[in-house]
Amino acid sequence: MIEDSIKILSNNSVTSDTFLLRLYSPELAASANPGQFLMVRVNEGIDPVLRRPFSICGVEDDGTIKILYKVVGKGTTILSKRKQGECLSVLGPLGKGFNLPDESQKTFYVAGGIGIAPMLFLCQKTDSSNITFLTGFRNSDEIIDPALTGNKIHNLIATDDGSNGYNGRVTELLVEHLEQYKQNDTAIYACGPLPMLKAVKDVSQKYGIPCQVSMETLMACGLGACQGCIVRSDISRTNTSYLHVCKEGPVFDVNDIDWKNI
Repeated sequence: MIEDSIKILSNNSVTSDTFLLRLYSPELAASANPGQFLMVRVNEGIDPVLRRPFSICGVEDDGTIKILYKVVGKGTTILSKRKQGECLSVLGPLGKGFNLPDESQKTFYVAGGIGIAPMLFLCQKTDSSNITFLTGFRNSDEIIDPALTGNKIHNLIATDDGSNGYNGRVTELLVEHLEQYKQNDTAIYACGPLPMLKAVKDVSQKYGIPCQVSMETLMACGLGACQGCIVRSDISRTNTSYLHVCKEGPVFDVNDIDWKNI
């Protein structure tokens, strides 16, 4: 884990309310794994007091580490106004990332909204020839093109209103592709809002497919000390009633979570 003040290389919008932040830290870039996150102090003062958690979107060989974030409140609004050359106090990389798939596995990556961020990093670290990358958005205005973040992988789009790509939810698109392309050795990886993850859980259990999910939640410390990000777990599998998203996660085996009580 590294705590440092690191320089902003760029902070540009990729949609009307989504930004790609590029930071320079060879040490962070070298140690980061897909699914991990950073705790970022968005301002130099004490307002806001707490750091904000952001999934790592990817890294570059020159020491760049990328964060994709959506402007949703005071903290992210402040962050969106930070300029090239300024520095941010960053803590990370934190959390448990994805267990990477075997090269022989047929893998389905499922992303909902800003949940695309850790999935893009996962794409960067895996063989794209066996990946079906499915992304879901509410409408065409919210679509995040992987090319805008430097990723060349092709993605299949679903929109809730049918304004682009598949007309429906991304989990419905997942089912269609599983029916056509499921192999004996298949895995699902997902990140997105809670209702989407619950639907992915149902699909994975229906088809008997191993699944890892990256959970999104509010965090105060990112270190497991404040108890602010706990989720109920399946005690028969984990030997504990609760898990910290920041410490035991944010990536979990889908069966380790007690989905009925979150």
